[in-house]
Amino acid sequence: MQQFSWSLKESRQSQRTKLKKVLIITYYWPPSGGAGVQRTLHFAKYLGDYNCIPYVLTVDPAYASYPVKDESLLSLVSENLNISNTKSFEALNILSAVAGKDKVPYGGFTNQNKSSFFQDVLKWIRGNFFIPDARIGWVKYATKKAAELIREHQIDCILISSPPHSSQLIGLKLKKDFPHLKWIADLRDPWTDIYYYKELLHTNWAKEKDLALEKKVLERADSILVVSNYIKYTFAEKSLKINVDKIHVLPNGFDESDFAKEEIKSEDKFYITYVGTIADSYKPTVFFETLAMVIKQNNIEHLVFRFVGSVPVSIKEKLNELGINSEFIGHIAHKEAVRYMLCTNLLLLVIPDAPGADGILTGKLFEYLGASKRIIGIGPSNGNAATILKECKAGVMFDRSNKKGLSNYLVDEIMNDHRNKIDTNEIKKYTRKQLTQQLSSIIFNS
Repeated sequence: MQQFSWSLKESRQSQRTKLKKVLIITYYWPPSGGAGVQRTLHFAKYLGDYNCIPYVLTVDPAYASYPVKDESLLSLVSENLNISNTKSFEALNILSAVAGKDKVPYGGFTNQNKSSFFQDVLKWIRGNFFIPDARIGWVKYATKKAAELIREHQIDCILISSPPHSSQLIGLKLKKDFPHLKWIADLRDPWTDIYYYKELLHTNWAKEKDLALEKKVLERADSILVVSNYIKYTFAEKSLKINVDKIHVLPNGFDESDFAKEEIKSEDKFYITYVGTIADSYKPTVFFETLAMVIKQNNIEHLVFRFVGSVPVSIKEKLNELGINSEFIGHIAHKEAVRYMLCTNLLLLVIPDAPGADGILTGKLFEYLGASKRIIGIGPSNGNAATILKECKAGVMFDRSNKKGLSNYLVDEIMNDHRNKIDTNEIKKYTRKQLTQQLSSIIFNS
């Protein structure tokens, strides 16, 4: 756990350097689990090393509607970090109470197997009554508390992380009330261009309202953070008032301390591992069919495919149908998920088959890089994720139509187990600390 003493830190600063007080506003914070929490958690962890004093504003866990929880992440939060939380009105909690949590559609719809009329009704309600998203009930509480913190601590900058993109509406209000406050909108995912957007069944009125909110945020934020070049230029095209130079690409990353453990490897099994959630919309079937063919043609008996995370029943059934020896671990704490990344021979990355797939850079990719294991990817072979794999010599991304290339790669990896080709120096630029240093430059210079 990182320890801070801000009074001592301030006293030792050069008089030529002004400390910046940064209020991080984020819905996802421990004990929330999943990929969304990692980015802001580590910004808060490392900003203190770069002449910034972080404060955090988040939702009270008693009111929150987290898709998953990970209590172990609480151990990564400094005892000296100033954290405030507020209540919220959570529509998803009400829907969960009425319909059951497994029926309520969460982001990406990874918790759903096959759509039903009832689920479509829930999607329609979510898409048309809660704009831009179902966590908009947090906005008024968070805005009020943020204003108090800004006055009390003389905050210089707010960093608002989304999704949920409703959080950025807090920035619109605060920027109006505190015009000299610097507002950095950290948009981890696209907004109206997210790959599952059409599944929300918006009416034209709802979609126009959502587009208007997105445009207003992009125009009025002082700086915008995105995770890929593709998303940067997608946002820049939303309005002539958006200066592309204020949009900064700051990808996700990994924390070196998470992977500073002894590697454990089975000598008698070859493991291919997928960590995280997956949905039918990702269209991973081509990988499993090709893997089954490779296993059969080469009489491979020692291979095990391992899922760590949420898996739809349909994918489990497909693996069973193909006769692939599989293990399903389920959702576990982040530190345990990292252990499984370190205990594998090959890691599977699947980019959803959807518009904008070229620009999808999941947090999973960078955690995989941190594990320094070979990666086999399914998705656009010329996309942003493919470029990073190539730069780091960490693996290859295959288009779904390239079954021959995928087959040859699998055979080579399984039969030869290439484990020492990765460019670890190239990977280091994706460490959380390096990325936070880049963030500090944006805070001070833009």
